[in-house]
Amino acid sequence: MMNIHPTAIVEPGAKLDEGVQVGPYSVVKSDVNIGKNTVIGPHVVIDSHTDIGVNCRIFQFSSIGTAPQDLKYRGEETRVIIGDNNVIREFVTINRSTTADIGMTKIGNNNLLMAYCHVAHNCRLGNFVVMANAANLAGHIDVEDYAIIGGLTGIHQFTRIGTHAFIGGASAVAQDVPPYVTASGNRAKLYGLNLVGLKRKGFSEETLNALRQAYRIIFRSSLILKKAIEKVKAEVPDLPEVKHLVEFIEQSERGVCR
Repeated sequence: MMNIHPTAIVEPGAKLDEGVQVGPYSVVKSDVNIGKNTVIGPHVVIDSHTDIGVNCRIFQFSSIGTAPQDLKYRGEETRVIIGDNNVIREFVTINRSTTADIGMTKIGNNNLLMAYCHVAHNCRLGNFVVMANAANLAGHIDVEDYAIIGGLTGIHQFTRIGTHAFIGGASAVAQDVPPYVTASGNRAKLYGLNLVGLKRKGFSEETLNALRQAYRIIFRSSLILKKAIEKVKAEVPDLPEVKHLVEFIEQSERGVCR
């Protein structure tokens, strides 16, 4: 039912479901749960307090669930929770959390983390997120569904990345990136809506027009942010996407890229 290479080490207390494969020289420590048909490549380390869902693929030399790189951490039992159908490529590192805020590092479903990416403690990734090669998340970052983060990009701790946002490669992101936009640069600034991505995902013309109108008011007018938000609420169609954009900005603690 399982295929564990003779050179792999699976400690007592690890729970591997049917169809799981563990490649040569990989280490799976105790208190690890791995779902059906997940494939662990060679030379992978999966540390304790880690849950991995079904149909995931973890490539060689990845390190999952190791202690957070935080000077405040004192060995508390915290977790990494990884959902289903994720692809984690070579040399990816995912740290478990500290006890602060959400108290876990959580990755949703159907995500692609390319080679050399890093997900630090207390990060939360949604579903269908793409992180290109060597994209790095500091601690306590929230990445919403369908976001795309370009290669060699660094994102500051406590930053949020909105749904369907696209961040260009080699960017340095120090403030929240709103939903549905493109951002790039050091420090990252906005370059309009992510129209290519939104059209590929089937957003209606009505929704795109409403987002265009909201974007122009918030980011291209001379209004201060508070007045711009009020104008959007008064003049732009009250669609769910517009509402999410407005609420994301209103809830920002670090401020948003402009």
